[in-house]
Amino acid sequence: MSGTLLNALGVVVGSLIGLALKKRIPQNLADQVLKILGLATGIIAITGIIGAMFVVEANTWPLYASGFVTGRLSSTGGFLLLVSLVIGCVAGELLRIDDRLNSFSKRVENRFGASGFARGFLAASLLFPVGVLAIIGPLYDGLSNDISILVIKTGLDFTAAIILSSTLGIGVLFSIVPLVLFQGSITLLAGVIYPFVSAQLLDLFSMVGYAIVLCIGINFVAGTSIKVANLLPALAVPVVYYFVFM
Repeated sequence: MSGTLLNALGVVVGSLIGLALKKRIPQNLADQVLKILGLATGIIAITGIIGAMFVVEANTWPLYASGFVTGRLSSTGGFLLLVSLVIGCVAGELLRIDDRLNSFSKRVENRFGASGFARGFLAASLLFPVGVLAIIGPLYDGLSNDISILVIKTGLDFTAAIILSSTLGIGVLFSIVPLVLFQGSITLLAGVIYPFVSAQLLDLFSMVGYAIVLCIGINFVAGTSIKVANLLPALAVPVVYYFVFM
């Protein structure tokens, strides 16, 4: 689990730097920085969705038989993405995942007087463990002690933690708990999980995962209140679909 622990350390150090900067950043600047982070998060999410959904196919039209080769974009999984998000949203609402997490975060916030804990904790807890790197990195760590992917993720999370904690506060620091639990579980179970993980399954999972990350970016930019935590059950839909129908 050395890679995941390094990742958690990166988030801790980044959060502490961000908290030190928070007192020196005017509120209007902090709001603008958060919107820029949301924009960057949205762009990364859209890129991830496109990478998971689209492939380039060679054109086979007779027009190009002379040797002039072109290609066209072909998308797959759009309907699965829609179904996953709808099912995830309904399941999340019925289970009241977002409300329960908010309630827990608010209790911690009130107990320790940590203003803004809930928003920072939820945003970071949903952002850091979601994505291909959060799955592939721990797998490689568990199978071959190769932490190179998690070193890259640590750098990314370190930067994001500075920005998030400087704007959202101390809650970002405590996002290491779900990060370690999620990635650590994958590392410990790597030998069991690896035979079932294919490139196609990762694409389907990433497509839905990046769509959830996109919702986080939208919340930051537009100040909306999409209940992102309620979408977490959507991540199970492509996994079930893969093993049942593919």
